[in-house]
Amino acid sequence: MKAAKCTPCKFIGCALVPYIFALWSFAEAEQAKKLARIGYLSGRSERFDVLMSFKEELNKLGWVEGKQIEVEHRYGGGDIDKLSHFASELIRRQVDIIVAGPGNEPTIAVKRVTTTTPIVMVGVVDPVSNGLVASLARPGGNVTGVTYEVTREQAAKNLELLKEAVPNVSRVAILRNPNVLNQIPYSKEAEKAAKILRITIQFAEIESANDQGLKNALGSVIHQRANALLVTPDTFFADRRRQIIDFAARNKLPAIYFGTGFVDDGGLMSYGPDRQAMWRRPAFYVDKILKGAKPADLPVEQPTKFELVINLKAAKQIGLTIPPNVLARADRVIK
Repeated sequence: MKAAKCTPCKFIGCALVPYIFALWSFAEAEQAKKLARIGYLSGRSERFDVLMSFKEELNKLGWVEGKQIEVEHRYGGGDIDKLSHFASELIRRQVDIIVAGPGNEPTIAVKRVTTTTPIVMVGVVDPVSNGLVASLARPGGNVTGVTYEVTREQAAKNLELLKEAVPNVSRVAILRNPNVLNQIPYSKEAEKAAKILRITIQFAEIESANDQGLKNALGSVIHQRANALLVTPDTFFADRRRQIIDFAARNKLPAIYFGTGFVDDGGLMSYGPDRQAMWRRPAFYVDKILKGAKPADLPVEQPTKFELVINLKAAKQIGLTIPPNVLARADRVIK
């Protein structure tokens, strides 16, 4: 029996197979290397829908997750202590850029562990005074992004809207975290506005950023006999919004919040920057930085679009009728 012969063509084909596989593997490895690595650090929980606005805007700019970019997510879940650990972890992972926010704490945590990795902040209050950037027009260093500079003015505006929506309100409890950097200037603006509106304000403070601290602070609202509630901008409160909303409904307290997420989840009303718009803008910074721009040369932006959102279901639940003139000013009404 004669041994089978391998024709030259077949022999060449057989010999090339290992090289083809090798080239294929090399090509895949090269493709993996080309993926830009974006770190995302938030003080909130994983259920944060506006992050999708950021990714959708990146897609429009040609950065598709899994093709041109990969995103490493880290969430503090309202625990500030976790942020430093996660910030260091993202740096060890050698990400190309870190998007941090909303709020000051995530950006501060990252800034402490790197002066070279580009950082795009989102919703940060007063980044100049906090030492994150040299100025809004010329940030310098490795940080740029979008601020939440309207926070101080919001105190007066939110009290004014609360008074218009509930004309007989006289004692407003302001839920705040004294350890958050923006709370002091915010509180001073609230005190000024309260005198003009002839409202008595009381501060319900959390002694520690945990569930028990929140429970104690909300208990003081009842103890002080407040007949309305104002919740200050803070990622801890945003992450615990369900508890706060339920508390207000259970005690039939009209409440105004700083973000639309509260109203979408059943809160009465909110006024503040359009969060969808605020989260689309960081995509432009990421795009420019990945294409070679330096954070130091990209001016920091401030929110330009604000919205008033009212939930009529929440109003009905506490027996409140929102005046027509207030409803007419709302950008969105949930029925």
